[in-house]
Amino acid sequence: MKKILLGFALSVVVLQGCKKDDDEVVDETVVLTVEEQKTYDDAAAIDFMTKNYLNSKGVITAFDSTITTDDNEKKLIEYEYKTLPSGVIYIIRPNAQPTPEKEIGSTDVINIMQIVKSYVSTKVDGKMVFSSESIFSNSVATGNLLKDPAYFYVKPSVVKSYNDTNGTTYDKTFFEIEGLQEALKYFKSFDLPESADYNMQGIIIVPSRAAFARDNNIYGASYNNRSFVFNFQVYNTRARLSTEY
Repeated sequence: MKKILLGFALSVVVLQGCKKDDDEVVDETVVLTVEEQKTYDDAAAIDFMTKNYLNSKGVITAFDSTITTDDNEKKLIEYEYKTLPSGVIYIIRPNAQPTPEKEIGSTDVINIMQIVKSYVSTKVDGKMVFSSESIFSNSVATGNLLKDPAYFYVKPSVVKSYNDTNGTTYDKTFFEIEGLQEALKYFKSFDLPESADYNMQGIIIVPSRAAFARDNNIYGASYNNRSFVFNFQVYNTRARLSTEY
C-alpha cells in the first residue's frame, strides 16, 4: 500500500532550513493560535509575492540583491492576482494559457508539470515571512510529468484501502489539498504531448488552513501548519473512467 501512495507524489519530501541572515532570529517552536496562523500565513504570502518574479519559462525566481539583471522584472504582487475566501491566492500568467483550452474537472485525471514548495510562516524582525522551505514536488527537475496526484483527487478506493489496512476512519481530506482543488478550476488544461517543453501557466499559493492545517495527513505531521506554493502547467486532463474511482 505504501508503494501505491508514494506513486502519487514525487519522492523528494525533505525539509530544509531556509537561508537567513546572521542577524535574523526565527523561533519555529512558537505555537500560534488558529487566528494568528491565519494572519501569519496571509502576510507571509504577500511578502513572498514582493520578493519573487517569473522568469522567461514562468518559473518563480527570487530577486537577487547582488545583481542588476533582474531589477526590471515584474514582482508577483504586480500581477493581477486573485484571493479566494479561503485565503488561497492564484496568478494566471498572461499569454501562457492554452488555445484551444479544456476545463479542469474536479475529479479529472490530470497530468501536471510543477514545482511545489511548502513553507512555515514565521516572524523575522517584526515581519511575517515564509521560512523553512521544503520541496514537496519538482517534476521540472525530473523531467517527468506528475500523473493523477492524490493530493488533487484521491480515489475512494484508495481511502478505503488505507483505512482497512490501518484500522482508521480518515476521509479524502487526509490526502487532498483543498486549496489546490479550489484554485485549479480557474485555469485551463493544455492538450499537449508529454514530450512538449514546459511553459508555466501560473501560481497557486495555499495557506496552511486550506492545505493540511493541523490535521492528520498522509504526509505526516511535518506538513502541519505549512503553506504551499504551486508553480505549474497542466499538460492535459481527461474525465476519470468508472474503473478509476
